[in-house]
Amino acid sequence: MSQIETIKDLQAQGLGPVAIAERLNITRKTVSKYMALDEFEQGPKESHVELPSKLDPFKPLIQQWLAEDRKHRYKQRHTAMRIHKRLTAECEDYDASYPLVQRYVKRLREYRHKEGTLELIWQPGEAQVDFGEADFMDASGKKRMYKFLCVSFPYSNAGYVQLFGGETAECVAHGLQDLFHRIGGVPTRLIFDNASGVGRRVSDNVRMAEVFLRFKAHYGFQITFCNPYSGHEKGNVENKVGYMRRNLFVPLPTVTDVQEFNRELLERCEADWQREHYKKSMPIHLLFEDDKKAFLYLPKTQFNACRYTRVKTDGYGKFLVDGKHFYSSSPD
Repeated sequence: MSQIETIKDLQAQGLGPVAIAERLNITRKTVSKYMALDEFEQGPKESHVELPSKLDPFKPLIQQWLAEDRKHRYKQRHTAMRIHKRLTAECEDYDASYPLVQRYVKRLREYRHKEGTLELIWQPGEAQVDFGEADFMDASGKKRMYKFLCVSFPYSNAGYVQLFGGETAECVAHGLQDLFHRIGGVPTRLIFDNASGVGRRVSDNVRMAEVFLRFKAHYGFQITFCNPYSGHEKGNVENKVGYMRRNLFVPLPTVTDVQEFNRELLERCEADWQREHYKKSMPIHLLFEDDKKAFLYLPKTQFNACRYTRVKTDGYGKFLVDGKHFYSSSPD
């Protein structure tokens, strides 16, 4: 618009089309066009006409799923990819492409802006550990929240999850031990969040729970705690927590037996390794072989992931653990 304004100013000074074109270094035809123009009001933009799409028959179903998501926690909702996979699996006549779904979902809701961080380099055999939480349905149809332990291997991008009722040091030790024996080795180094139940780092001082300190000595791995408020230092497991929640726990699964469900999760996690690594152009399960070569050997005996403490019972034989968990026993 500034060029048009300049042309009109020069026209008002009495200059002709040839003189204005030479001064502004544009064609005379362009100058003549704007010199003859008298109206400069901005008209309304043409409304976008939406053409028929292969996705049209499935849009009400997509809107229904997204509406149901509002009843669940924010991090346990459908992504565009999850919607595309569900439509492929559940609708026989569905033949739309993923980009078509992605564009439609993007129009229905806003995406959060994420800050970029520098990529860290990880060696084979290292693992990151974190807890997430998700909602599940119990046998009676009621919603219940569980914590899930997530262990990721940044080099290969492989990962596991296991459900627990809490995120204490005993839960971490129990879950890690099951995974160690599943993969046949011990990661060389584990990276934890500073707020995890196994311990925490304050300045240069690190304090670990007694039971986890014994667990660490039993299996011989190294441990690193992230700096406070530095989630990017374990970004792989942060992303893996969200990925597992969206792909394994949407829609809300029904859990009647936690141990049996955890065994199923191990198999489902390993089945996910057939996909290609997001950057290395190789299947995850092949890259995980490099992780396994770097693992430490398993000890001959397993660790008893528990702690012993003396408590008092009330007249009903109940006792309190960790200030919030009540259990029943004999009054004796």
